[in-house]
Amino acid sequence: MTKIKNLIQVMLFVVLTFTLTSESVLANTAYKTFTEDGYGQYVETQTAYTVRETIVQLDDELFIQAQDMKIGKDGLIYIADTGNQRILVGTSTGELVQVIGEDILQRPTGIFLSHDDKLYVADEVAAKIFVFQLDGKLLQEFERPDSVLFGETANFIPQKVAVDRRDNIYIISSGNPNGIIQMNANTGEFIGYFAPNQTVVTPLTAFRKAIFTEEQLSRMLDIIPATATNINMDEKGLVYAVSQGENVEGIRKLNVAGQNILETTVYDDFPISVGLGSLDNIFVAGENGFIYEYTSEGNLLFVFGGQDDGRQRVGLFNKISAIALDEHDQIYALDPEKNQIQIFRPTEFADLVHTSLELYQNGDYAMSKEPWQEVIRLNGLFDFAYLGLGEAYFKEENYQEASEAFRQAKYKEGYSDAFWEVRNTWMREHIIYLVYILIGLVILRKLFSFLNKKYQWTHRIRNKVRARFRLKWWDDIVFMKNMIRHPLNSYYSIQHENKTGMLSTVIWILIFFMLFIAEKYFSGFIFRYVRDGEYTLGLDTGMFLGAFLLVISSLYLICTINDGEGKFQHIFSGFVYAFAPYFVFKPFLILISNVLTYNEAYLLYLANFIIYAWVAVLLYIMIKEINGYTNKETIKIILLTLFMILILLLLLFIVYILILQMIQFIISIINEGVYRFENR
Repeated sequence: MTKIKNLIQVMLFVVLTFTLTSESVLANTAYKTFTEDGYGQYVETQTAYTVRETIVQLDDELFIQAQDMKIGKDGLIYIADTGNQRILVGTSTGELVQVIGEDILQRPTGIFLSHDDKLYVADEVAAKIFVFQLDGKLLQEFERPDSVLFGETANFIPQKVAVDRRDNIYIISSGNPNGIIQMNANTGEFIGYFAPNQTVVTPLTAFRKAIFTEEQLSRMLDIIPATATNINMDEKGLVYAVSQGENVEGIRKLNVAGQNILETTVYDDFPISVGLGSLDNIFVAGENGFIYEYTSEGNLLFVFGGQDDGRQRVGLFNKISAIALDEHDQIYALDPEKNQIQIFRPTEFADLVHTSLELYQNGDYAMSKEPWQEVIRLNGLFDFAYLGLGEAYFKEENYQEASEAFRQAKYKEGYSDAFWEVRNTWMREHIIYLVYILIGLVILRKLFSFLNKKYQWTHRIRNKVRARFRLKWWDDIVFMKNMIRHPLNSYYSIQHENKTGMLSTVIWILIFFMLFIAEKYFSGFIFRYVRDGEYTLGLDTGMFLGAFLLVISSLYLICTINDGEGKFQHIFSGFVYAFAPYFVFKPFLILISNVLTYNEAYLLYLANFIIYAWVAVLLYIMIKEINGYTNKETIKIILLTLFMILILLLLLFIVYILILQMIQFIISIINEGVYRFENR
């Protein structure tokens, strides 16, 4: 009994310990952390950053509606206390150091610490850029430029500001779509507009431009490019700008010429601030409370944070107005509605990723291999680690391992380069055997042809089989080969000589579907457009049959209305048999795609183009010959068929929307009934 009692006590202790630990972890991480896989989808990963401290005031000084924040070289925090018309300077532990700009500033919304230890402040109400020493002394004021090049009606309402090492000031002005204002920090001279956002012209806008005048268009459309929302600067003088909107580049890394050298996707339509880490990592904060970490090349590493639901949990925000990083890569996030700063520190997992990334970016691929492997051991879904590991293997000339790692990372360019080397090595080792096999096959084929001509084996076997079984359906199937050589005669035979039949046509449709599935899921990795291991056969079957029936029925109805001579079976069989080039050559292309790289991709694309062009010609001939149309009538039938397909698709879409709305209406009624029943 004593042993059983002790065992029960130990088990209770373990359960309580595990439960308390779990609650502690959940309490400290009210948010989840995600990374991006090679297909651009979010994947949950280990927590990358945890909240170290929360600052709601500096000594007794509160900040209200603070709009910007920067971290100095000495680790001090500079806060644009917008609601109190001042700049607060304090420590990361919440101690007040000094107050800058009292009785001078009216509404400071942007600040920047320059390389020469000056504080630049953008004030939107005063419409000025103020320059202070770090001890608080006012040095300069810059007002609206009086240059003709600035524009008479251009706004000068400074929102954000940054300064480079050449003493160029970059100013974001509210409502000025011309770009970032550039001024000289010594003279205040207007230099010009820098890197304006481009106006996105949609096809509809282009169509309107073609038929309307500029005056009419200006009344119809608002095509003014969006103004950037925030700006930052790195040690190399590269400008980082974020902009809000669906049709603009969310984040740009601009060189001195104003060209964006960053290719990435921002998963937030409302990026509000941008910060830079010690590895040149880019941190973007969205108004919705999420923080995104990108590498210097634009690869997404982590997403964390989120919107607070009113329970005031650490790590979540009502809104973020500014983000900054100190020399230890701790993230400071400013919430203007909560009036607080949350300080995030990287976890061991984030440190491991950053260590691997630093070695990778410095070109020390061999040293980065072991930490990348450790990252993968901790999280096998962290695709960026596979990318780094693949680069390490590639530099070691371990191309087989590199190709496997790149495939895990879904990095097709790297996989192509590595597979090229693997294929070259294999070819060098086996080329002589391939030559022998090829020579042997040629000899066997010649020998078989000689013996077959002498003894007529295939002819006698064919005659016996036909005499005994009379397999018309087999003759109808192999009739497909005639479409390649004599399409005009073949369509005549289909219509007037009863060649082909429903059974053979259905068999070819099944073969068509199998080739469609094989091409989608079993083409070479770099030519495939679906994820590894992802199969949607039910949806594929429905889409294939639906598209096939839609096209055939539309074509037959249009031909019938326009006095076409072809019966349904003729059009049905002729349509399917027109895909003869697809049936003959597509299997070889699917196989070949598994051994090709991007260097030979043009061969595959050319072959596919020829196949589909060939099929299009056969379809044209089929419509013309079976229905007895002229060329002009055939073109009209094709256009009418396409129009009918479009109308049917639109009708199906409308029906789908109506059904969806009806279902939502029924669900809302049921929910309302349940609510009333529970609260009566």
